[in-house]
Amino acid sequence: MVAASSVDGSTSDDVVSYTRFAPRIARLVVSTVFCAICLVGFLHVLMMPVGVTGVVLSFSYMVALLMLQLLYFGRETPWFRRPWSSLALLLQAGLVYLPILQFQQAWVGMPGFLAGSVLLTLTPAVAWPAFALVVMSMGVAQAQFGGTYVDVVYTSVSTVITGLVVYGLSRLAGLVREVHEVRTELAEMAVAQERLRFARDLHDLLGYSLSTITLKTELTHRLVNRQPARAKEELGEILEISRRALVDVRSVASGYRELSLDEECRSVHSVLTAAGVQVRINQEYEDLPIRVSTVLATVLREAATNVLRHSRAKNCEVTVGCTDDNAFVEMINDGVAAVSSDRDFGGGSGLDNLTHRLGELSGELVSEIDSGNRFRLYAYAPLRVPDEDERVVA
Repeated sequence: MVAASSVDGSTSDDVVSYTRFAPRIARLVVSTVFCAICLVGFLHVLMMPVGVTGVVLSFSYMVALLMLQLLYFGRETPWFRRPWSSLALLLQAGLVYLPILQFQQAWVGMPGFLAGSVLLTLTPAVAWPAFALVVMSMGVAQAQFGGTYVDVVYTSVSTVITGLVVYGLSRLAGLVREVHEVRTELAEMAVAQERLRFARDLHDLLGYSLSTITLKTELTHRLVNRQPARAKEELGEILEISRRALVDVRSVASGYRELSLDEECRSVHSVLTAAGVQVRINQEYEDLPIRVSTVLATVLREAATNVLRHSRAKNCEVTVGCTDDNAFVEMINDGVAAVSSDRDFGGGSGLDNLTHRLGELSGELVSEIDSGNRFRLYAYAPLRVPDEDERVVA
């Protein structure tokens, strides 16, 4: 099986694979950058005469700071709503400021984590002043350790950059996860919509075909002894309808099908006549867009199915025509059984399916029972279909 390709040459399998691993890749990037920042700070400590004890302590501080940053502040949640956020910030502040007393200038790169966590945790009205306070505190600390004016500016700018990087990468990981979840939901919605389309198509296509096959089989059963020639003719029509139903099922599976309005008119006339209904069909149209022709043919098919299933019709009049802007189908039949509402005559979801299909073309379906106890079904669709200028002879 060949995978579908996109415009840039990537296959759908590549896209699915990337989408599946995108949150993990984002987390890996964030972890790598944070580890690199800690490694730089640790190397600064190693360049100082702190002894083995100092090296072990600095390594322990950095591991604790890194774990707190990744496992707590690195999650994708609204932090200011969590009761433990304030305690976590205090703990991180301790891991940032207390080691400065021992390692002095070698540790001034670590407060960037606190600056970023403040932006992640607090509301904007509080976060940005706190962020500025952390940056200023590092400038003051550098000055207290005897740093030059350039050192103070460098430390302040470094803290700003580190804080923004921590904040940006943490938010980026969260956004990647959100996008992944949205794409997953969209994929599930697409599957659900495809299932609905499949169910509608099966109902609209096979409901009519199976009703016709049942009707003609019963007719053939009555004629087989009295009129063998007529029975043979009906069997031939049953075979043809069965083959067409098979084609319809395959078209549903492939997601594409095109129905001929002319063929449906002839089929409806044949089927209803075989059922003992006096049928008159008026065809007053010429060229129709493919989608309009198909949806009106589906309406005609479903309407004929309703006549067979839900009425004792003796007379039926069908009109298929066009106005200046719309194409329409109208079917009127008598013999309507006592029903509680017009929709009941539709036999389940048939008319609802047709309403949905016509709605996609900005069309409409109306069904009603008039004062003469006749059922009227009227459906129309605009001749100008969006994104489709191709026209076909119905």
